Amino acid sequence: MQRIIIDQPYSFVPPRFSPLLYRVLSWILPLQLRKEHGIRSIECVGTEKLQSSLDAGNGVVLVPNHVRPCDPLVLDTLAKEVGRPFSVMSSWHVFMDSKFQRFVAPRIGAFSIYREGIDRGSLKCAIKMVTKGKFPLVIFGEGFITRSNDRLLNIREGPAFMARAAAKARRDGKSIIHPIFIRYFFEGDLRKTVLPVVEEIERRLSWQPQIDLPLGERILKAGAALLGLKEIEYLEQTRRGTFRERLQHLIDHLLNPLEDRWTNSRHDGDAMIRVKRLRTAILRGMIGGNLSKTERDDRWRQLADLYLVQQLHCYPGDYIESATPERILETVERYEEDLTDLARPHFPLHAVITVGNAIEINCKLKRPRENDPITAKIRESMEAMLESSKSSRRIEPTGTELS
Repeated sequence: MQRIIIDQPYSFVPPRFSPLLYRVLSWILPLQLRKEHGIRSIECVGTEKLQSSLDAGNGVVLVPNHVRPCDPLVLDTLAKEVGRPFSVMSSWHVFMDSKFQRFVAPRIGAFSIYREGIDRGSLKCAIKMVTKGKFPLVIFGEGFITRSNDRLLNIREGPAFMARAAAKARRDGKSIIHPIFIRYFFEGDLRKTVLPVVEEIERRLSWQPQIDLPLGERILKAGAALLGLKEIEYLEQTRRGTFRERLQHLIDHLLNPLEDRWTNSRHDGDAMIRVKRLRTAILRGMIGGNLSKTERDDRWRQLADLYLVQQLHCYPGDYIESATPERILETVERYEEDLTDLARPHFPLHAVITVGNAIEINCKLKRPRENDPITAKIRESMEAMLESSKSSRRIEPTGTELS
């Protein structure tokens, strides 16, 4: 399990932007993107839309999809094109990874958000950022890394809420949301880069390499085995049905008893809303430090089960039936990350950042209790960009080559 849960009292980490450090790290960033994430080049489409909003003095919220861990770094290319650094709302665990990261991240524009509770400090900071309009604010709409470039998960209502609050606070100018879609294209030898990972997974399963099968079937067979192992662990036997049905059954099997215990049998919302609600309830008692070792260990096991639910939620049941190179790569990366907590980079990747049309926020309109129309517009725009981006594969290099 990756260290995304911190059982310590939360303290808000504000942005402390340093122009000098930002410039220094911008020189290093292309090398980091190549070495650690396999990014060779980045292309920005629709930059003029964002530039127009900034030139007009508007407060801007950028809402990208969140496909890969490197998304915040990739977005810096767009920031350079508009000549304006971005401020990024980041999960608190990012700042707790190391002292170096806790020092550097705020000085290049990041600030923390506590996902396991209400974080008024972060909300105030975000609203103030948009109200001032100096730095565009980046909030990843899905809330976590999906590794699914061809599928959008639920867009959270936080970006719309913050943009509305900023619109009310601004004395002049407007509050604008620009949906952003990031698309990655793999431009190398797929079999050469993927087969070593697939063979390692097969060896973990104590299999002989399945060289008689096509690559797509090997990946599906490994996925079926990995899911079956989890079913045996939790259900004592494998289940029949489609991948989607089996995934949902296992998710409900993990969540329902915890919800009966911690949230008064509340089972509504998608899997990630349910996970967040449970994490908040379970973690609350751990931070006080008054639990016995047995109780603390029990809660950590429950949090590990919730982490598994998040992993399962990110597996579309039919994702590689349309076996594009990127879908195959993402699926194998997800397998490896779930088994080892780390996915190796695959070079070369080309990233395309598409800026969506501005969504102007009317501060006079009250937020409805359900079905927020601003959030619906964000999703509609991102889905349109998703579909359009499928046909934007390069024939000739047009992006910024990272050297």
